[in-house]
Amino acid sequence: MEEAEIRPGLEPMEAKLVAELPQGAGWQFEPKWDGFRCLVFRNRGEVLLQSKSGKPLARYFPEVVAALAALPLDRFVVDGELIIPAGRTLSFEALQQRLHPAESRVRRLAAETPAQLMLFDCLWFEQALATRPLEERRAALEGFHRRAASPMLRLSPASRDRAEAEAWLKGVGAALDGVIAKRLDEPYRPGERAMLKVKCLRTADCVVGGFRYATGKREVGSLLLGLYNDAGLLHHIGFTSAIPAKDRPALTRRLEALIEAPGFTGDAPGGPSRWSTERSAAWKPLRPELVAEVRYDHVTGRRFRHGTAFLRWRLDKAPRQCTLEQLRSEADPAALGA
Repeated sequence: MEEAEIRPGLEPMEAKLVAELPQGAGWQFEPKWDGFRCLVFRNRGEVLLQSKSGKPLARYFPEVVAALAALPLDRFVVDGELIIPAGRTLSFEALQQRLHPAESRVRRLAAETPAQLMLFDCLWFEQALATRPLEERRAALEGFHRRAASPMLRLSPASRDRAEAEAWLKGVGAALDGVIAKRLDEPYRPGERAMLKVKCLRTADCVVGGFRYATGKREVGSLLLGLYNDAGLLHHIGFTSAIPAKDRPALTRRLEALIEAPGFTGDAPGGPSRWSTERSAAWKPLRPELVAEVRYDHVTGRRFRHGTAFLRWRLDKAPRQCTLEQLRSEADPAALGA
């Protein structure tokens, strides 16, 4: 890659999802933080923040732009993740709230919940680095972080110890999206899936508070999941549609025998929510008798961010035992040295 190619519009290097971390020597492992991917371009007085899709992010994170513009460094290009700390974890919901058209709202949120940039790669610092092996880029990144000396910039941990990376997957909470593996001898490959990623997956036992029929069919399409809060209210927290086709007819009959309002006694599908859709109201409430164990990746605002994978029925668990406590994050980025 030529020096002139390290400019805005450059596509970030991406990761391929794999089932487990690679074995053998020559790998560097890094946490994959739950934030917004961000390439930063600084050229004298100009600072540009670029999203993974190539869109500008600067207007949504003015405090980060100001911090980068104040650095005593004229030129650099770094790759990282925009994050917003929230106690001992990170808030993806707070990041989403920044994507707002009103500048006054963005600036208020920037003051109330300032973002930070978690650094994990360096493409320019004192020289062009994109064609250099990761081992050299990491050394340059650490030098950049020392020179910058800004509390707005955090250096993401890195390890060549696979056992330590496995511990990250098992021992931390919702701040991590997974663990990334990179070859130490490889250059930065824009737009290529040249890294490997293992995702953090967690499980929760949820009450089935309702269901939706599949489009155009009198057959279950998805289960609506809920958890109880401390006041005993059942809140809708997500769904699963990963139901084998062979099981759907019998499950539909089982669910129809349980139809009974209200289903959810707290937050319910169809209520005011950014997740509401045209189909949100087209659901059937159930008596809270069934408990399903599901696998999920992320929680945002007390809801599963994505659809979940159905694992099994928990006939041994009482619905009242299924509480929001399961979703409380225990993650502490500082515990990883970040």
